[in-house]
Amino acid sequence: MPLQDRRARDEQEALDFHRYPQPGKIAIAATKPMATQRDLSLAYSPGVAAPVRKIADNPDAAYDYTSKGNLVGVISNGTAILGLGNLGSLASKPVMEGKSVLFKRFADLDSFDIEVATSDADAFIEVVRHIGATFGGVNLEDISSPDCFRIEAALQDLLDVPVFHDDQHGTAIICSAGLINACEVTGRKIGDVRLVLCGAGAAGLGSITLMKALGVRAENTILVDIDGVVYRGRPVGMDQWKAVHATDTPHRTLAQALVNADVFIGVSARGVLTKDMVATMAPNPIIFAMANPDPEITPEEVLEVRQDAIIATGRSDYPNQVNNILGFPYIFRGALDVQARSINHEMKVAAAQALAMLAREDVPDEVAIACQGRQLKFGRDYIIPSPFDPRLIWFVPPFVAEAAMRSGVARRPIADMNAYRAQLRRRLDPSAAFLQTITDAVRSAPSKRVVFAEGEEPSVIRAAYAFGSQGLGVPVLLGRENLVRANAEEAGLDVSEFGIEIVNARLSDRNGAYVDHLYGRLQRKGYLKRDIQRLINLDRNSFAGAMVALGDADAMVTGVTRNFDQCLEEVSRVMDPVRGGRVLGLSVLLARGRTIFVADTSVSETPSAEDLVEIACEAAAAVRRLGHTPRVAFLSNASFGHPHGEQPQSARRAVALLDERGADFEYEGEMPPDVALDRALWESYRFQRLSEPANVLIMPAVHSAAVSTKLVQALGEVAVVGPILVGLCCPVQICGLGDSVSRILTMATLAAFEAQAMGAR
Repeated sequence: MPLQDRRARDEQEALDFHRYPQPGKIAIAATKPMATQRDLSLAYSPGVAAPVRKIADNPDAAYDYTSKGNLVGVISNGTAILGLGNLGSLASKPVMEGKSVLFKRFADLDSFDIEVATSDADAFIEVVRHIGATFGGVNLEDISSPDCFRIEAALQDLLDVPVFHDDQHGTAIICSAGLINACEVTGRKIGDVRLVLCGAGAAGLGSITLMKALGVRAENTILVDIDGVVYRGRPVGMDQWKAVHATDTPHRTLAQALVNADVFIGVSARGVLTKDMVATMAPNPIIFAMANPDPEITPEEVLEVRQDAIIATGRSDYPNQVNNILGFPYIFRGALDVQARSINHEMKVAAAQALAMLAREDVPDEVAIACQGRQLKFGRDYIIPSPFDPRLIWFVPPFVAEAAMRSGVARRPIADMNAYRAQLRRRLDPSAAFLQTITDAVRSAPSKRVVFAEGEEPSVIRAAYAFGSQGLGVPVLLGRENLVRANAEEAGLDVSEFGIEIVNARLSDRNGAYVDHLYGRLQRKGYLKRDIQRLINLDRNSFAGAMVALGDADAMVTGVTRNFDQCLEEVSRVMDPVRGGRVLGLSVLLARGRTIFVADTSVSETPSAEDLVEIACEAAAAVRRLGHTPRVAFLSNASFGHPHGEQPQSARRAVALLDERGADFEYEGEMPPDVALDRALWESYRFQRLSEPANVLIMPAVHSAAVSTKLVQALGEVAVVGPILVGLCCPVQICGLGDSVSRILTMATLAAFEAQAMGAR
């Protein structure tokens, strides 16, 4: 597909994402019940008068009776939208909505986006001044330099809440954390490094200011902008903010400044840094090339001349990504939780130091799983935490809060910091990163060939195209080539891209081997050889399954045009369960605050006690592969013997059998779901053995599993992934009838992930 057509398609996809099923990316949800007339009278008139009077008497009471303490205003005038420039305030609204979504996703902070229709700095200041008390904090965004400096400084003086210009300070905090660790890795003291910073916009000036606060000496820094080195007395391109960082130096160009420099910090433009310049730097040079979307120099170019370099960029496809998402959610979280009056230098320094410390910690499974094939360990290629590290929410905000308390800007200090960390752990669910970590893991080693059995279906073609274009592996579309290409063309896709393969079962030169394989399995089960030949030629699941079973592909995905049971039956003709294992469906419930795995949701109709034990063991092993520590609960309508019944006896017997077996995971039962999931109910059952609420629920029957997962999904607020098929000797995933492109892609990614895991075992 021509580049112009691809860009047009991508742009249309982005437009559709923002427009459907309803315009925009954010909405308002009530936090109190609104079911009765009494609820309404308390929420509005006359009940609302009571908190109104309290706040009138004491403005700080707004934190107690309104959402102010968890609310951030994301405010822009659109004069510097991303890399697009001054397109006006209204055009910035999609970006500001996106920032609001990130606040919610990463720090559970609510946000309103506000677009101020003026490019006059004084008018902007006046508008925000008069609405600022609405919020617990103000995030300024996409405001052009140098107005952004004056606006932030003025609002910090005028408002009694934190004001933070993320373009100015976000990059500064993240790259400062990286600099701390790069110095550690190379054995430098931060006070001794000679640093050259290229780019004197908001991010550049914010970065050099913070790095000086961290200990970089002013006489060891050189600032470079479009007019060259910023030196004392320079007659052109100067303003009061650049002048602060001007130095006495004979250097006038970036090339001159970099000779024997230890550090290059780039927030400028593509190609500004050359290989010749890098070659002149000091041993073990630290190079942060953070221009987006293309860095000042690529890591590949650096390594051609300097194998000893530590490199960071702003991109996710290289190690050491400087990503602002590591900063602003957690800085505001800590600031708002102590009701801070400002975000000061002490808090920014604390955030940078906290991020540096976190990168030195052992990497948990949830993060390590995203980088299979690359060792995640503190060092040259890991000096900055992953944006999807679930520890960020409880690791960084306490440092920010403590700095606010020490520096005297906290209205409401936190007395018990350990309790605060525990509360943060519960506040935001790391399961929101579940699919991202799986995707990153697959992308880290994109060599797996995944067969899309229903390769003629338009939705399957689109999912396979996305699988290839996102660098997840090699998609193989099973179908008639002319029909596959025609359907792809109608969808605006070129299936000759991204290594996509098309295989026609009737024309394959592997048919003989597949027939022999399947006939060897079914000849004593009433099948004639011609029956097997017909299956291989005509049945997509038989052919795709044989491809995987004989090693011509690594995994397969099917189910869009046939029901689950039929697909599983057809695949099971071709391959067996893993030795000693059991085939089952494992659904993943991504609910606020936790990740819950439910089994068996698709295979075992009415399991016996022995069946329940096998299901529990298979599910626990799968959950471990997905990066979680299993805590199993055998569910029932009974709570440890009451009321009596046949089904509770099966669950009770399963626990006894696991006791005899000596399972290597936590388990308990029989128990209803509320007892399994709610620690507050354990007071009556102090004998129970789970250390934390269960995260693996073993259902008494397939119908109860299917009904419960579909019920919670239909009610909203819970995302359901799967059922994931586990227990077969080869990676197979079965979609739902008519599944969307997104869900097909998810199942294909899970199949590739399972193939990686099987290869590693």
